[in-house]
Order: sequence, then structure tokens, then C-alpha cells
Amino acid sequence: MKNYILHDEWSIIEEGFVAEYNRISESIFSIGNGHMGQRANFEEHYSGDSMQGSYVAGVYYPDKTRVGWWKNGYPEYFAKILNAPNWIGIDIHIDGEQLDLANCSINNFRRELNMRDGLLVRSFEATTASGKTVQVISKRFVSIVSTDAGLIQYDIKPLNFSGEIKVTPYLNAEVTNEDSNYDEIFWKPVKSSASADVSLVISETKKTEFHVAVAMKHRHYLDGLEDNCLVAFVEEPMQVSNSFAVRVSEGQTLTFEKYVIVENSMNVAKPELEQVVTGRVNELANTGFTAALEAHSSAWHAKWEESDIVIEGDVAAQQAIRFNIFQLYQTYTGDDARLNIGPKGFTGEKYGGVTYWDTEAYCLPFYLRTADQSVSRNLLVYRHNHLQKAIENAEKLGFKNGAALYPMVTINGEECHNEWEITFEEIHRNGAIAFAIFNYVRYTGDAAYLAEYGLEVLIAISRFWAQRVNWSEARNKYVMLGVTGPNEYENNINNNWYTSTLALWTLEYTLEVIAELKNSNAGRLQEIIELTSFDEVSETDQWRHILENMYLGKDEEKGVFLQQDNFLDKQLLPASTLPTDQRPIHEHWSWDRILRSCFIKQADVLQGIYMFEDQFDQATIQRNFDFYEPMTVHESSLSACIHSILASKIGRPDKAYEMYLRTARLDLDDYNNDTDDGLHITSMGGTWMTIVEGFAGLRMKDDHPSLKPTLPSQWQAYEFRIVFRGAKLDIRVDQQGVNISNMSDKDVTVELYDAVILIPANQKMRQELVLSH
Repeated sequence: MKNYILHDEWSIIEEGFVAEYNRISESIFSIGNGHMGQRANFEEHYSGDSMQGSYVAGVYYPDKTRVGWWKNGYPEYFAKILNAPNWIGIDIHIDGEQLDLANCSINNFRRELNMRDGLLVRSFEATTASGKTVQVISKRFVSIVSTDAGLIQYDIKPLNFSGEIKVTPYLNAEVTNEDSNYDEIFWKPVKSSASADVSLVISETKKTEFHVAVAMKHRHYLDGLEDNCLVAFVEEPMQVSNSFAVRVSEGQTLTFEKYVIVENSMNVAKPELEQVVTGRVNELANTGFTAALEAHSSAWHAKWEESDIVIEGDVAAQQAIRFNIFQLYQTYTGDDARLNIGPKGFTGEKYGGVTYWDTEAYCLPFYLRTADQSVSRNLLVYRHNHLQKAIENAEKLGFKNGAALYPMVTINGEECHNEWEITFEEIHRNGAIAFAIFNYVRYTGDAAYLAEYGLEVLIAISRFWAQRVNWSEARNKYVMLGVTGPNEYENNINNNWYTSTLALWTLEYTLEVIAELKNSNAGRLQEIIELTSFDEVSETDQWRHILENMYLGKDEEKGVFLQQDNFLDKQLLPASTLPTDQRPIHEHWSWDRILRSCFIKQADVLQGIYMFEDQFDQATIQRNFDFYEPMTVHESSLSACIHSILASKIGRPDKAYEMYLRTARLDLDDYNNDTDDGLHITSMGGTWMTIVEGFAGLRMKDDHPSLKPTLPSQWQAYEFRIVFRGAKLDIRVDQQGVNISNMSDKDVTVELYDAVILIPANQKMRQELVLSH
């Protein structure tokens, strides 16, 4: 774990440059707007260790799958969001010497990500080999108002000399991905042009043939006065640049502004791209850096009004939750149902930037309760749009009759994950999608979604579960063999309790939805029956038989659900017995040793208890928590949040707070030594859940929100806002009690500590309670 990020309520701050941490900082200080994103690479040339990263949402490449032993059902490719054309580049030469922080002495280096305004600022003093010292201040943002726009303001001031400063802004599409299976170049040129007005690069992805057009304009000022020196232009097939040189006296400031538009053929027809980006970049430059920043910052302030969480008395915790919220909104805005949330978002290459089950399990709850209903609806529509592909994925594995297996990893609905124990066996992802439909409808009351989209998906997933189980003569029960649960440190196991429980729940919920539509929308139900060739009598009879006769492992003596049939055959040891120099175990142990051990990567049984806690009494939850948590090594970013929520549920405040800090500061403090390859965006939704569902105890009960807040002893108070069916609620928990403000024009019913309370429109209530810590 590293601890070099300064604690601040609204900013992420790094003081002093440590080259070994540069890749970590490039991830942490990333910026994005849901449609494009950029790692915190330096604008000027840097010859030290760095991972260039500029990303455009939805633009991907099918990198050919590389495996040693091909198996039927393997995908042909691994989809990845590509490292896109570099739009931030600005080469700086000082009297002929290139400014390169890898070859300069550096003083007063400071990097700050202002989360309130959505602005990245970097400042430093650099002394070249010849002894010339310059002061640099760069500001950069990608607009959440104009989501194709990136802007840079770059100030450079000579401190001990007068001389020539040459500035060369450029656009470069000749970029690569570090994780390329075959060291392929993924882009080819379409057009490049450079001029005094607009410079432009249009490039095309190989195979998928997406076009990405990047246009730039620039302006420069000397001590605030616009300078119009001669500019030299360079055009190459994949790169364009403009160069100008200015004589700058000691103490004068040369200010350079770079305006960029990044657009792609998902949104604009290919023949129109050049005209569109040229027009937009001219408009952006006419707006100017200051005005564009003001509009961008105002939009961020509005987002914070909707989704901020205030923590009093604990700056580290406050900074962390805001960082998590900030990165979630930088990654996904919900205005385009074709897009989804990659586990690394726009911050790195790992996982390819494509969709996992993380979205439904960990991100949907955040957007469901902080954003307009359309945002979470679009996350579900995304899966409905891929339903036919999910059916085709299942057919490749031998399933039939419209059974759907949603992919573990995808960007267009096709499976593109090629590890057999994941691709074929980690099938619980199907259930997470079904549960997300339930979660959405239960919270929003949008029952129309079930008729419009949801039931089709539920039927296809239920068909999969019905075919995936088999009858065991030995047990006289249905069983589910050869699966991998959320704990990926066990593969090819039988009767994973979580997977089987999720399958049963899906079957039952699908039957409930069919019954509801019979009463509320029989005409649409008949359309779905015909569309899906659904044999209602025989298929639902089969589902009910499975529901009545499914085997679920449980050890009666210990009173715990069995993670899988043979879990108790293992040597059961707490993770505390592991030497620190052997952790994380996936970096130090053989896979054989990991698979035979009892150690758990992330919540598995406890994931199911979290999702279906209403089915279990407090004692059952506590027994399972006390049994499984000590063996959990939390080597998945998705682990700590579930444990924190359950620890709050069973009255373990110290464990809840420990797990909160672990998930909240996972990337800021580099807990798992992997922040360098990108942030853990999807687990950040889980971080939000630890406060709202954990400490505040938010649940849905009898069609209204229910709260059972607790207050961590480390905090003086906390406050958050949620939206519920068009109403906005502000909830504040302090050492005296709970305030709930209804900030809307409609009455809202809330349950607080089992007391049902009606809060009138635009009214506030306070419950005076001494909260247990």
C-alpha cells in the first residue's frame, strides 16, 4: 500500500515527482466525460516510464484470441477499447533543448485533480541540462457539456534566462496498445491535414472500421496579449503538427491554448466527420478556454448537487468517496444505451474496457439512486439489445430453445473471454442481470419495463438455468455441476451455493412477472409468448419442479451454506495466517495451490446473502459472515464493499469501517499494487453502496425506502442524497440523530428504524436518536 496522495476534501493532490509512481498517478489523475477519456500523461514529451492512454467510448478492436489449447465454444477474439489518437501532445523546446521531465531536475512539482470543477492542474519548475529553468502550469479538462471536446491551457515562464521557446502541438494516430496479443497496430490512416485554421487527423480501426476524427486549433499569448507569429505545418499519414517559436524574456509568460474535438463514426456518418469536427473546433475556440471551463465546472457542480456524499471528521474517507463518485460519472453518463461501463473505464487498458457483470451488481445501484431514471434504464436496455447475441452464445455451448447465456466479457453482445473456467463456468453473471431488472423495477416502480424489455430477457435466462441443472439420482435432487462462483480461487466446482440460489431466484421471479403481466398487460404477454416461442405450460411446470427439488448445500452443524460441495474438505485457515510476503497469493502461489486452499478471493456465499438478505434471519447472516470472512483475502476489488455492508448489517462497525476504507481508497493508496494499469471503476459503485446501503442501511421495503442508519465512530456526521421515483431526499446522520429533507414537490413515505413516516413535500423531519457506533 502506498500513501503519497495528500488528503483533501475536494482534490486529489500529488506533491513532488516520483518517477516510479508515474503510472499510478497517470491512472489516478485520469479525466473523462462518459464518451472519451484520457490518462494523466504529460502534454510535453516524457521519455520515462509511462502508459499512453486516450480512449473513445464504443470504439473497439477484436484482438485475436491467443490460447494454447483451443476448445469448442471459445470466442474468436478479445474485444478491447483501443488506445485512440493522442490529442494532448505538445512538444516544448527551450533554446533547442527538449523539455522532458525524465532528463530535467524538477522542483515544486504539484499535480491536482480538482473534483468539484472537473479540472486537472499540473505545475512544476524544470531545469534543463544547460541550466535553464522554466515554470510550467498546465490545465486540462474534457468537457461534460460538449462531450467531444478536450481543452488544454499551458503556461511556460523562463525564470533565469531569456530565449526562444518553440511550441509544437500535434495529433498522433500512430498509437499502440501495450496489451496487444500479437503486437498489432490497430489503426490505419484515412486523412490528415494541417493548416493555419484547423489541423486534422482521421484514422480507421482495422477490422471494425470505426472512423475517429480529431481536429485541433490553438492560440497563444505573451503576457496575456495574443501573439501571431509564423507557424510551420507538418503533415504525415497518421500525424499532424504545427510549430511556432517565440522570443520570451525572463519573467514573461507564454500561454498556449489547445482546442480539440474528438468524434467518431458511431455518432456521425463517415463522409460528414471532417466537416463536423472542423465546425465544432472552430466553435470551441471561439468560446475560449475560460468560458468553456466555466460551463464545464457549472455542470460538475450540478452533478455534485445530485450525488455528493459529505463526511465530517474524516478527511481521508471524504476524499475517497468523492473520488469514487467522480470517476463513476467520468466513466458513464447514461445518455447512450449503446455504451456501458468497463472495469477500468477510461483509465487503462486492462480488461479491455468492455462490459462485465460488475455493471449490474455494483454500478446499477449507484445510478439508480443518484441519477435520472433513464440512466439506469439504459444500462438494462443495453443488455436487452444484446439478447439475441446472448442466445447465440448459449447455442455455441449446446443450449437450445432460446436459452441465453450473457457473456462474461463483451462489447457487442458476443463473448470474448477465453479462459475456460470463466467463459464456460462463471455463469452467475446471468443471474446478476436478472436481479438488476428486479432491482430497477422495485426501486423505480417502472413496471412497464418488464413488458417492454424485461420479460424477454428473464425468459431467456430462465431457460438457460433450466437446461444448466441436471437430475441427480444419487441425491434425488437437481444439481448444478462444473461451475465457478464469484470466488475465482475455486474452479470447476459442483453446487456453488450462490450460483444455484441465484438460478432458483431467477426462475421464481420470472414466474412472478408472467403472472403479473397476465393481470396487467395480457396482450403484451401474448406477444412475448409468440416472439419467444414460449411453451408456458410445459416450461413453467419444469421451472416449478426445479424450484421444489433443487439441492442447496448446507452444513447443519456449523449452520452455514456450503460454498461448494467439498469446501469443508479443505484445511480451513484464517487469512491472517498468511505471511505478508505471500500476499496477494495470486502473485506468489501456483494456481494449483490456490485452488486447493480455503482462501476466498471475494464474497461468494456472502454475495448471495447480501442480495437476498430478506430470506435470512440475523443469526444466519452472522454465522455465515463469521465463517467465510476470515478466510477471505479480498484480492478482488469487488470484495470489500459487500463485506462492509454485511458488517454494518450485523453490528460489526470496526469491520465495516475497515472494509469501507479498503474499497474507498483501493486505488488512491494502491492497496493491491495494480493501480498503475487503471482504476477499479466498477468497484467504486460498491464503495458508494457501503455508505448508503451499509452505514445508512438503505433498503426497499413495502414499496418505499427504508433506513437504519449507524454512524462510524471515526465520523462526526455524514450526509447524502438519493432520488426516489421523482422525489429527492437529503439524509443527514449525526451524533444526535437523523435528518431527512424532502426536496421535492411530492410527499414521500420513508421507513426509519421500522417506523413508517410520511414526509410532506418540501418538508424536513428529524428523529432524535442516540446512534450506536
